[in-house]
Amino acid sequence: MVATTPTFGIKAIAELIPINLHLQKLGSRSQLQAHLLSPNYIIRSLMEPNFPSSTSQHLSSLGILTKRQCESIKGHLVDIDNRFNKVFPSFSPLHPEFSLGFRVIDTFSDCFSFNLFSKQKNDSLKTHIHQLDNMVIESSSIPSLTLIIMDASVKSNIATSISHIHICNKPISKTLHHVVHVTSTEAELFAIRCSINQVMNHNDILKIIVVTDSIHATKKIFDSSSHPYQVHSAILYELHIFFLYYQDNSIEFWECSSCYNWNLHKAVDKETKAFNPIPLFSCKMSWDFSKKSQCNNIANIWKMTFQVLNFKRKQFLDLLDGDDNIIEPSYIKDGAWLKYFGNSNSLYARASRAITNHAPIGKYRLRFFPREEFRYPCGMYFIKSRHHILYECRRFNEYRNP
Repeated sequence: MVATTPTFGIKAIAELIPINLHLQKLGSRSQLQAHLLSPNYIIRSLMEPNFPSSTSQHLSSLGILTKRQCESIKGHLVDIDNRFNKVFPSFSPLHPEFSLGFRVIDTFSDCFSFNLFSKQKNDSLKTHIHQLDNMVIESSSIPSLTLIIMDASVKSNIATSISHIHICNKPISKTLHHVVHVTSTEAELFAIRCSINQVMNHNDILKIIVVTDSIHATKKIFDSSSHPYQVHSAILYELHIFFLYYQDNSIEFWECSSCYNWNLHKAVDKETKAFNPIPLFSCKMSWDFSKKSQCNNIANIWKMTFQVLNFKRKQFLDLLDGDDNIIEPSYIKDGAWLKYFGNSNSLYARASRAITNHAPIGKYRLRFFPREEFRYPCGMYFIKSRHHILYECRRFNEYRNP
């Protein structure tokens, strides 16, 4: 029974990754958890010193052992240390800007705001674009207001971020940055940090407006919880100085997705996608990119074993997506197959039976229950098969040609 049961096919349809790959993913993520620990944590003291030399090292630290001793040691701590050296620091849990009473959100909660696009209203997009246009018109007549328009894109693991800085409707500077092995969110945060730092060189600026398509990234600036973007916490110190300089100083963040086709943001978005930089030096990965990269590698292994090693069984029905590509396994929300069948559990069951060819039809009954009735009343074929039902049977012609 085990040899005839389409276990891998059923699990793939149900978005269940094979247990060995799932455990591999969890083990890989656990290796990254060391980055969340403070430098004085006991596990960090057993690893090679990637933190300030003032922190005491344990007598059994991997950094003290000889090369031969390190090669003879195998264990989770060694795997953590090897993975740790490939990722640059992203967390800063003890940064003073995240301490209660010193956070920007505690002392200057009225000095920053977010203008989001609401998808609940039909005319919201037009209204939002109209507000963006009015904001530009307003900024063109106020010399103390700076407009920053920015965007980031990722090609071949190279993130490109560009920001245009305008004062009185005139571009005063443009920043361009390339970095390898980071996510687009981190590239956006770095571009925001650099742009704000440039604007603060002008002492007469009272208000900063940032237009970006990654509004979720800007909210991470003020998030005091532990997250992999804390390395950009230096921007909080710069904002702290900006808000202290004058009590009316403020900063606004406006959401503008690339699909809005707003002229000023469209120009920046076009620039970011036009660059094709080539990395010259190898470098470490960011924490978030390393996590994402490992998940992608495991997903690719799943797809490869599912197709090449025929884990899906020869009876598995390959379906095509809108671009005529064979649908491959995925463990993201709604999966790869079920999202095409609505929200009906009974339809899920029927679709799974049809895809795996384990449906109670004549050909199935003839193979597993030869003593039961398997004849088909269609008249065209003696035995009912999946191919005949889906493509040929006149009884279901109205479903194929509505």
